[in-house]
Amino acid sequence: MRVVIAEDAVLLRAGVTRLLADEDIETVAAVDNGDELLGAVTEHRPDLAIVDVRMPPTFTDEGLRAALAARKAIAGLPVLVLSQYVEESYAVELLSGGTGGVGYLLKERVADVAEFLDAVRRVAGGGTAIDPDVIAQLMARGRRNPLDSLTARESEVLGLMAQGLSNTAIANSLVVSHGAVEKHIGNIFAKLGLEASAEEHRRVRAVLTYLGR
Repeated sequence: MRVVIAEDAVLLRAGVTRLLADEDIETVAAVDNGDELLGAVTEHRPDLAIVDVRMPPTFTDEGLRAALAARKAIAGLPVLVLSQYVEESYAVELLSGGTGGVGYLLKERVADVAEFLDAVRRVAGGGTAIDPDVIAQLMARGRRNPLDSLTARESEVLGLMAQGLSNTAIANSLVVSHGAVEKHIGNIFAKLGLEASAEEHRRVRAVLTYLGR
């Protein structure tokens, strides 16, 4: 796997690079601003871009805006955003702007090496990795809920799907059988009108619907 890192904090940038190297993941470029991120992804066409939300010059949302621009420049570019907070408007645009290959983790999750590496591999593989706190904050925005047809359990299952959990992990978390989880997911797909298609991954579309509620 080949990765581009955009992070202005030298120690964190070096730490993530070393952590990835220990897992045989190559960092092809490590930059500290949004403009250089766009140049790096265009040049190297990496398997994943890991991007900090706050970067020069204002240290507000440059990283998120650069991530959005990178995904527009290179269709399907997997992006994993790291942040100390949730920037709602850009986060919604990032998370709903494609069919997968996107993640949004709070930086405290990086301290959990196994969880972080799992998110790296999942997003690079076209999946999603959304921090539970990010999900909670986006859901608290008070927008109209298009998922009222789901039962409480189905909503719970979809929330765990949004975190990137596999069916087995969801079953373990809810202490139910694997078959029960599959049944709930089938009901979710049916209620959201997500028919099987070669062009769309229903699981990712369901998650994006959930995050856009």
